[in-house]
Amino acid sequence: MFNFLEGINSNLIYIIAFIIAFVIACITTPISKKIAFKVGAIDMPKARGMHDKPMPLAGGMAIVMGFVITVLIIAPLISNLELTHLVALIGGGIVITIVGLLDDIYDLSAKKKLFFQILAALIVVSTGTTIHAFSWPWATSGMIMLGSFSNVITIIWIIGITNAVNLIDGLDGLAAGVSSIAALCLMFISILYGEPTAILLTAALAGSCLGFLPHNFSPATIFMGDTGSTFLGFTLSVISIQGFIKSYTAITIIVAILILGLPIFDTFFAILRRVINGKPVMQADRGHLHHRLMDRGYSHKRVVLTLYGVSGSFGIAGILIAMNDFELAVIIICLILIVWFVDFMFSKLKKNNK
Repeated sequence: MFNFLEGINSNLIYIIAFIIAFVIACITTPISKKIAFKVGAIDMPKARGMHDKPMPLAGGMAIVMGFVITVLIIAPLISNLELTHLVALIGGGIVITIVGLLDDIYDLSAKKKLFFQILAALIVVSTGTTIHAFSWPWATSGMIMLGSFSNVITIIWIIGITNAVNLIDGLDGLAAGVSSIAALCLMFISILYGEPTAILLTAALAGSCLGFLPHNFSPATIFMGDTGSTFLGFTLSVISIQGFIKSYTAITIIVAILILGLPIFDTFFAILRRVINGKPVMQADRGHLHHRLMDRGYSHKRVVLTLYGVSGSFGIAGILIAMNDFELAVIIICLILIVWFVDFMFSKLKKNNK
């Protein structure tokens, strides 16, 4: 197989990687479903849930298999591959996956999950994958150097994105679709800046997500669970650093924030909402954007497709900034944030008037 692939155009290799990941994820999802029932990874109906019958979790195993197997097959063909960074990504991802699976079965405490998330982040940081600096036009040198804070900020970034993606996994197909959109946007930027490893990783991740999506889109037959959502968040957070760390003078962490804008801003507003209402930050509620849209009468599919559009808009804004088209990017961002803020204030006023 390697001899066959070696004779293929380098750009076609990435398409093949996408297809391999898609196929593996698609055909292994039914296997994940059987495993979920066997090990007891079942989501029972609950007040803030969207399903009225037990649903198998741990479908994320199919996403993980699609991604990891594809990367291991194609990686030897990629030029300038940094093996230690790749090993750290996969090693940390496996830690996250195992903990996610255990959480789907036993409902682990937040402290235990956080401990292993920090461990996974440390595995990545130990190989030199850190946010050393990012460009900032208003700084004297046009760049902010993080110095001794780089490791801490990198760990916070990884843990933050890991949990942000997990928090939007509340509707059929939402986390898988949003993650695939983010991966495709990161892939587009990776192509623009010639980062072959990042292209492979994002192509494999997008393919895995989309291969799982037919089983997970409404009406879903399986959930990805924390097994999948935390893996997706972790992988996206690390790729966004690894892929562009050499190009931070042109591509900054701001671009990554925009591409992952939906989970980031939804999490930010969730924290803000809970603080204002005097509730624990970690307490689950029905205040996430997808819940708000559902409560306003949107159908399940309409909510998901709407949020795909929001995620895609954030991604386009990130791509525009990477291409130095700041004005149009700012317009898109402002429109999204205005709509989001108006929705937040309208909901609060409505609640106070009851």
